[in-house]
Amino acid sequence: MDWPKVAEYLATRVDGARGPMQVRQFPGGSANLTYLISFGTQAYVLRRPPLGPVAPGAHDMAREHKVLSRLYAAFDRAPRSYHLCTDESVIGAKFIVVQRRTGVVIRDRFPDVMLANPRLAERASYALIDAMADLHNVDPHANGLGDLGRPDGFAKRQVEGWAARWELAKDKDVPLFYEVHRRLEASLPLPQRVSVLHNDLKFDNCQFQPDNPDRVTSIFDWDMATLGDPLIDLGTLRGYWSEATDPAPRGTRPVGAGDAFPTRADITRRYAEVTGLDIGGIHWYEAFAMWKTAVVVQQIYIRYARGQTKDERFARIAERAPVLLAAAARLEF
Repeated sequence: MDWPKVAEYLATRVDGARGPMQVRQFPGGSANLTYLISFGTQAYVLRRPPLGPVAPGAHDMAREHKVLSRLYAAFDRAPRSYHLCTDESVIGAKFIVVQRRTGVVIRDRFPDVMLANPRLAERASYALIDAMADLHNVDPHANGLGDLGRPDGFAKRQVEGWAARWELAKDKDVPLFYEVHRRLEASLPLPQRVSVLHNDLKFDNCQFQPDNPDRVTSIFDWDMATLGDPLIDLGTLRGYWSEATDPAPRGTRPVGAGDAFPTRADITRRYAEVTGLDIGGIHWYEAFAMWKTAVVVQQIYIRYARGQTKDERFARIAERAPVLLAAAARLEF
């Protein structure tokens, strides 16, 4: 990318972005490209979509800027976005310049600098839930985000949209997919409130301070944020949250802590305590999350099957879909 052109562009648009610019790329993440750009002691984060073709509506930098240029004032875990560049001639795509936050991110394992904290898995898990609940307690209309999405009929559109994506990606009929689909359509929930949804809130999109596992200090990757039923976010997290008694793991969890993770029931109770929401119907949201993830898995696999990617990691990824669908079908909703 033409970094001198970026530096020239930012010099008249972002306070402190003057003088020689240094660029380093953050290695984490697998979609959007994220860079640390420094001007002496002043540092920012630049985010842009991945290289190559991008699906319509995906990796939406304008949406992320809208959220982060407003939400920070009411929700201090959201870094502030300072600038949106819509001139794609500068870097080959739209990009945003965001406040730089420092700390550690929990990915496949807990960072070594956190391991001295007692009850690490429990405390970090509840910190994640508290961050989600606090986000959902923010009034979007009071913070300039009342037009971020279309909350009316949100769950219905989600079910319809993911069912359509399955039809485009499937390579065989899977009766269990349609069974869960019918049940989801027949029992669509009514939202208790409208909240800002992150849409992918999990450990590796959160930042902690090494000595404090009780609080998430920053949340990243807001390009899918929207308005809707807040229990969609909680259901998504429950869909990833594995327990020892599950017939098959739903997702990976960080290793290294000496204590056990809270159960799905534990994190759901904690969420209800902070938000005051009724979580009696949470199984619908959990089932939807796993059914939706089965579609995502199939989309990844079909790219491999059609020769659109040669990444051998995807050769057997479709085997996850039946596991997810079976877990969804076992729930009562």
